[in-house]
Amino acid sequence: MSKSVLIVEDEDAIRLTLREFLSRKGYGVLVASDGVGAIRQLLDHPVDIIISDYRMPSLGGDYWIRFLEKYCAEQSVIITSGFLSPEVPIPFPVVYKPFDYSSLEEMIAGALEK
Repeated sequence: MSKSVLIVEDEDAIRLTLREFLSRKGYGVLVASDGVGAIRQLLDHPVDIIISDYRMPSLGGDYWIRFLEKYCAEQSVIITSGFLSPEVPIPFPVVYKPFDYSSLEEMIAGALEK
């Protein structure tokens, strides 16, 4: 059975191309354009790992990180960002944009092995 990935990204081009890339790698992929949509996906579907942008117009940033920490402890989480500086404390691995999809997929595979 394939592992399920939830991509939470407000930028359409990134969300859709990452969905296509991970689908081709054999993952079951769900998408959401913000934290609210992600919560809907999490309520409706089992998810093994969440790949989420940090800054989004609706439920993003620190509140989204706090939500993930409190309510998604069963899932692995990787945060992506084009705006965070490395000094900002985030309790999840962070991948800085622009990122290489193959490197991100390696991180996903490693996180799912744990």
